Amino acid sequence: MLRDLGRQPYEPVWRGMQRFTDLRDGGSTDEVWVVEHDPVFTLGQAGKPEHVLVPGDIPVLHVDRGGQVTYHGPGQIVVYPLLDLKRLKIGVREYVCRIEQAVIDTLAEWNIGAQRREGAPGVYVNGAKVAALGIRVRRGCTFHGLAFNAAMDLKPFGRINPCGYAGLQVTSVLDLGGPSSMEAMKPVLLDAMAAQFGLALQAAPPPDLADPQPVAAVSSTQAA
Repeated sequence: MLRDLGRQPYEPVWRGMQRFTDLRDGGSTDEVWVVEHDPVFTLGQAGKPEHVLVPGDIPVLHVDRGGQVTYHGPGQIVVYPLLDLKRLKIGVREYVCRIEQAVIDTLAEWNIGAQRREGAPGVYVNGAKVAALGIRVRRGCTFHGLAFNAAMDLKPFGRINPCGYAGLQVTSVLDLGGPSSMEAMKPVLLDAMAAQFGLALQAAPPPDLADPQPVAAVSSTQAA
């Protein structure tokens, strides 16, 4: 099941993912949420505040994903796979590799060669990071996910040490010669993600983020 949330502030979506994960059971349908966030810096569980150099007017949130600090903002495609890894029969390391491969396959659509980097999850082009991963697994189910720099203002990354690395270069698909429209990139990325996890993504309405007790959809099938 695919839910496109449009542009949203970060915290309500984060809390919605938590609720969905807490309420789901072995029969709950897997979902993929795709969203564009208002500007925000997020610090992962191991995040060190000193990596936030000059936040200025951009808020900083401490969140429950892995990893250090990153930036979310307009022009970035954020994908949150809400998957049951036990049902998919894959481990966390393979899960990360499959997300990275979906990004690599997406970039190949525009003849952009991309690579992984050992010990530094994410996807890189000529040493510059184009996609960051920060995940959480609770009771075998995933939330948080992927931030893919599509066509965005990269200047806020200069206010932090991205992913905890001082001087790490960051790039976007647009700057690499890809399309200027985020909407042109989104279906390619989602198709690549669905292929990696064997999902049949059917569009569904966005979740009600104001609902304090959203109910996870239930299905007896693995595909979402």
